[in-house]
Amino acid sequence: CGFGGEIKRATMGIDLIAGGRNKKTARTAPKSDNVYLKLLVKLYRFLVRRTDSNFNQVVLKRLFMSKTNRPPLSLSKLARFMAGKEDKIAVLVATVTDDARMFEVPK
Repeated sequence: CGFGGEIKRATMGIDLIAGGRNKKTARTAPKSDNVYLKLLVKLYRFLVRRTDSNFNQVVLKRLFMSKTNRPPLSLSKLARFMAGKEDKIAVLVATVTDDARMFEVPK
């Protein structure tokens, strides 16, 4: 729509030179202000840096998760996972829910 001139069309898009798409959307720190959570994050950041263990990386990643993305674990399922491993310590980043079907909690 012009008087004999050229029509300029603006093409919409992402300015990739000025930053582009953000490919790193994973959390790098917890959003919570909980002091004890921050201490755990500090500990596991150290362990990830100083050890080659993949377990520590997984725990650190789960400490960053929001509450809705951290699924709960029932006491009975925890007892099932720890069967035969009484001398070990269980580490889990989840809400442990009570199980009314269990009358006695194993050590």
